[in-house]
Amino acid sequence: MTALDVTDATFETDVLERSDTVPVVIDLWAPWCGPCRSLGPIIEQVVDETKGAAALAKVNVDENPRVSATFQVQSIPAVFAVFQRQVIDRFVGALPEGQVRQFVDRVLSEAQPSEADLLVRAGDESSLRKALELEPGHSPAIVALAGLLVERGGEDDREEALALLGRIPETAETRRIAALARTEGAPAEAGDLESHLDALLDRLPGDEEARQQIVDLIETMQPDDPRRQHYRRVLSAKLF
Repeated sequence: MTALDVTDATFETDVLERSDTVPVVIDLWAPWCGPCRSLGPIIEQVVDETKGAAALAKVNVDENPRVSATFQVQSIPAVFAVFQRQVIDRFVGALPEGQVRQFVDRVLSEAQPSEADLLVRAGDESSLRKALELEPGHSPAIVALAGLLVERGGEDDREEALALLGRIPETAETRRIAALARTEGAPAEAGDLESHLDALLDRLPGDEEARQQIVDLIETMQPDDPRRQHYRRVLSAKLF
């Protein structure tokens, strides 16, 4: 397993979303930091030996100040373990291999799947609803069930999906699913999207309903769709 080099831009996907299923060990380091260079190979080896039970993310704090600020890092190396978007353990400084192994063992023990986690892995609607009976705020269950409801496409299903998503903090994935719910599940590629967006833009800046529709349609576009950035810039210019 190769450690992921995580940036401010990829942190949400590579760390937070990944932590929904496995604990992610985050190594905050810098090239000039001697202790970081000593710790790096040790922590990579120990996490690699978990054979996928844990993941490793490396963050260069000099190049990614937002991640560093998120963890309020004051000295490095600093190592955090995140599971289901929560910090479950941490340490600062270059620990010897034995203590690093103890740290990773604690993390794996803390992240043992609950009954709700196992139900989410099943993935069907009945299992997801049972998971939420056990843990009403279980983020992966909420996201998965909301996605199923939006895919099914009924009006009541879409309303329930939006209500479910309202229970948990917003992420890129929850924004995408909520946007699909509000746009009746229609993908961004359907129909003459550009003409529709241009017509909505003509109603700005005074029309809040048009603004929300534009935001939702942008969210439903594929991440690499060049129209995303184009219409974000146009929307920003219209509003500000």
